[in-house]
Amino acid sequence: MENIDRIRSRLSEGLVIPACPLALTQRRTLDERRQRGLFRYYLAAGAGGLAVGVHTTQFAIHDPKVGLLRPVLELAAEEVRKGQRADYRIAVAGICGATAQAVSEAALLRDLGFDAGLLSLAALRSAPEAELIAHCRAVAEIIPIMGFYLQPAAGGRVLPHSFWRRFAEIENVVAIKIAPFNRYQTIDVVRALTEAGREDIALYTGNDDNIVMDLLTPFRFRVQEGVLERRIVGGLLGHWAVWTRRATELLAECSRIAGSGESIPVDLVRRSIEATDANAAIFDAANGYAGCIPGIHEILRRQGLLEGIWCLDPKETLSPGQSEEIDRICRAYPHLNDDDFVSKHRDKWLTD
Repeated sequence: MENIDRIRSRLSEGLVIPACPLALTQRRTLDERRQRGLFRYYLAAGAGGLAVGVHTTQFAIHDPKVGLLRPVLELAAEEVRKGQRADYRIAVAGICGATAQAVSEAALLRDLGFDAGLLSLAALRSAPEAELIAHCRAVAEIIPIMGFYLQPAAGGRVLPHSFWRRFAEIENVVAIKIAPFNRYQTIDVVRALTEAGREDIALYTGNDDNIVMDLLTPFRFRVQEGVLERRIVGGLLGHWAVWTRRATELLAECSRIAGSGESIPVDLVRRSIEATDANAAIFDAANGYAGCIPGIHEILRRQGLLEGIWCLDPKETLSPGQSEEIDRICRAYPHLNDDDFVSKHRDKWLTD
């Protein structure tokens, strides 16, 4: 893992890392042209990397019967390598399953040139803490890992402060994605990392319901060395799989304010609420996130980047009233979209 210092340095800068959707044809087969187009869109929009094989890509692709994990990973790795000509982009992929499967997937990512694995613990939902830590250590021996606090509504489990304190002692952890959609549990992770003294582990928000305030908040804790402060520096987000150009601008502004010590402008507090309201519609919060992935697809379909909103599961589609909610937030917050940017470059992304 000779590249790990470079990976740590890049992640510590604070990046926009979209959790990439899966582009399918109407027959629910991989649409390679549009999948490449999505990856090119994200990189052209200023994303610092890509995350594939994650919840937004549909965890079902990890099933060997589906047969899509390697093809999607290969496309992502190829497009990220092309993007390296301009800047170093981080390639992240989800790792799922019990230890044998997770270790096998980690080896695949390493062989394809990925920088890190985002480690889901959903398959070990009832495992004791010691087993979880042993699982994480086994995967980290193969590839640098990003911890992943996935909310239970999306298949995750509650992970206490004690787990994160022990997780922070694993040498090859490079970042943690915090996505429980819960303030108490978010604080657990940041406090554990602060107590461990691991300044080389970057914190990324996955709390799509609280993006702006996560990026602006100073987390301060009293530890043995005194009062220490940590910040969430970037985001690995399904929400940032849409309107990504605006996400890069938002992160830049939040990073500037956080680094300057200035008071948070009221305008950013307002934008925090706008982003959360938009997320509620796109992620289908009213229906327990049932239409989360189709909601992301619908925005991309309206922009012409996807042909349809098809998911691997035919039953996974927009909830009743969700399309109307998306209409509402598009009318209410036109400044959040990047439609002009997409329409200008879309044909190039889809044909090169």
